[in-house]
Amino acid sequence: MTTPPPRPEVLRYTAFSSTPDGGNPAGVVLDATDLDDGDMLAIAAGLGYSESAFLTPPPEGLGGPQGRSYGIRYFSPKAEVPFCGHATVATALALAERTGPGELVFATRAGTVPVEVTEEGGALRATLTSVEPHIEEIARADLAEALAALRWDAADLDPGFPPRIAFAGARHLVLAAATRTRLADLAYDFARLEAVMHRLDLTTLQLVWRESATVFHVRDPFPVGGVVEDPATGAAAAAFGAYARELGLVPEDAVLTLHQGEDLGRPGELTVTLRAGERRVRVSGTGARIG
Repeated sequence: MTTPPPRPEVLRYTAFSSTPDGGNPAGVVLDATDLDDGDMLAIAAGLGYSESAFLTPPPEGLGGPQGRSYGIRYFSPKAEVPFCGHATVATALALAERTGPGELVFATRAGTVPVEVTEEGGALRATLTSVEPHIEEIARADLAEALAALRWDAADLDPGFPPRIAFAGARHLVLAAATRTRLADLAYDFARLEAVMHRLDLTTLQLVWRESATVFHVRDPFPVGGVVEDPATGAAAAAFGAYARELGLVPEDAVLTLHQGEDLGRPGELTVTLRAGERRVRVSGTGARIG
């Protein structure tokens, strides 16, 4: 009788908060070599977090520092996703606690994502660099359906922020609320929004409200992942940075602060760095182990 391999340890970290009760929790499996797709999906569903990350050996030719390059896959409770920013940050911090700060390289389904972990005042901070981003328009009928599913009116939108689909590893529909009150009042039709998101291949909706020139408040409905809302969304933050720069809403060289999770009682902070002449977007934050 063959003895099945032992189940891997599942770590729990939050990203974009220095305390476990803030930010976005993620499951992290540092060695998923013996897991198949069903195993990973079952672990993610059991945790119930918006995503969990699973490390595998690096593909041939990935490059990066010796012993600090990995394949990585991400699963929500419902399905695999091509890229997840908060689970990448959580994984990088988990690795850095074991092997020290420095450079890491992850091969994702969306492309190669380098991460640098630094130590600041005794705390670790991870900065990921997105894949090449792009922005596209959304058809009027699709926008109308998304707004109807959100139970928003066209008048609820900030006219200075045109609706667009933005990609920096995953696709997100960016919609800007005209007021903080509108952003805070989120009570959408789960099934209807999930349907339009599947049709448009969206991972989340990036709902934003601009507080100042470089400070934004954001929320991310995530019905396609099986959760009502993602508490802190690194992939969407990268996509939003690319969107804001391309439309001239922020300078080409800028540091943006995104506050997310406040309305869920899990406050987190994401830093988005844009560099002139460089299309890729950097997203950084702290994290903490849960339990």
